[in-house]
Amino acid sequence: MPGCVRLVMVIAAFACGAPLPAQADTKVPETREMVMLSFAPLVKVATPAVVNIYATRVVEQADSPFAGDPFFSQFFGEGLSRPRVQNSLGSGVIVRQDGIVVSNYHVVGGASDIRVVLADRREFAAKVLLADEAADLAILSLEGASELPALSLANSDKAAVGDLVLAIGNPFGVGQTVTTGIVSGLARSGGEMGRGGGYFIQTDAAINPGNSGGALVDIQGNLLGINTAIVSRSGGSTGIGFAIPSNLVERYVQAAEGGLSKVPAPWSGADVQTVDADMAHALDMDLPRGVMIQRLHPQSPLRAAGLNEGDIILSVGGQTVDSPGELDYRLAVLGVGQKAAFSYLRGGTPARAEVTLAEPPSSNKGAVNVGGRTLLTGLQVADVDPALIDTLNLPLDAKGVVVTGVDGPSSRTGLQAGDILTALNGNEITSAPEFAKIAEAGAPYWEIEVIRGNQRGTIRFGG
Repeated sequence: MPGCVRLVMVIAAFACGAPLPAQADTKVPETREMVMLSFAPLVKVATPAVVNIYATRVVEQADSPFAGDPFFSQFFGEGLSRPRVQNSLGSGVIVRQDGIVVSNYHVVGGASDIRVVLADRREFAAKVLLADEAADLAILSLEGASELPALSLANSDKAAVGDLVLAIGNPFGVGQTVTTGIVSGLARSGGEMGRGGGYFIQTDAAINPGNSGGALVDIQGNLLGINTAIVSRSGGSTGIGFAIPSNLVERYVQAAEGGLSKVPAPWSGADVQTVDADMAHALDMDLPRGVMIQRLHPQSPLRAAGLNEGDIILSVGGQTVDSPGELDYRLAVLGVGQKAAFSYLRGGTPARAEVTLAEPPSSNKGAVNVGGRTLLTGLQVADVDPALIDTLNLPLDAKGVVVTGVDGPSSRTGLQAGDILTALNGNEITSAPEFAKIAEAGAPYWEIEVIRGNQRGTIRFGG
């Protein structure tokens, strides 16, 4: 029974305390003493660097339920509004001893006053150095701070499913709380979580409201990620939480320290699709892996480097890419101006290319405001270019004129920001100034051909 012999030998080796062959730096508890080990020393080191954040923002609250309605405002005016104070509670992590703190955008975005309370109850006023709503990251600076406890950032690319982690934050405002779990998944994406939703670390460590911006700490006491979201129908923890990886966090910290108020995002200029089992079979691949390029913009840096539609991207910078969100994440971590090594398949043959990462180019001279006294007055339009394609998430093959803002009488037309306008009253539209000229001339009726998302239609209304 050769199979039984091998099994016995493995068990005997394990019982004797032989090291596991897979990972030399991790080990399954083998004795009662090992099981009784505590996380307390790790918690003692990590918790002083996790802070509570209290943010105050002022929002305008309308007195009338009809305030802002374009129809009722014609007869009753815009009505009055009054400021209302909103308070939010979240967490943050000190990553530099001079008081650089990382948190979520949704914790501090738009705040007029931010207070940060350390674990030892010291309080500091904070200012926002950099805030990115799409990535849901904010970098703060504590005023007058020095020699603070700080967490070092881990290399999140080395995280593995099954690694032990701690989640530290201030859930529900009850005070600093530590929960434990494991890395449940990597490269998780979520369409409802914005641009930053392309690549998350998933954990089953309990994360609740108030944990946002807190630390996901590895077993070495390094910051592995910033806790940012949960999947829950009840609003409480269900064991599915997500953290922004530390490698992306490091990019934002470095940008803030360099004086930048925003982090430029590299533009691929590509529409890609995950290679599934059916596609892999049709392409005679041994396993489904990578992403296939479906469409490339003529100005795409990938096209400039020699990649074409139909190529299958396998890795970027030595890291595997298996989803559209993961491609965006890998480019974001590398950053604008860097050269990225792409490994790909073309017709089943492996190939490599070096891509210089860049922002989407812009040839736009700015939005044009439609004047005059028509129903199109107040509409803001601009010529479509790669920068607007990226910002407004337009199709790569978009051409013509795009709506960038709707104000005044134009708010009653049904047009929305991001609408692509191809024709006005039978006239093909090729530029924003041309559209404005026709619109300002006036007409007894209007007929506008519009592309919205994947749908094409016509909007008609009277003068």
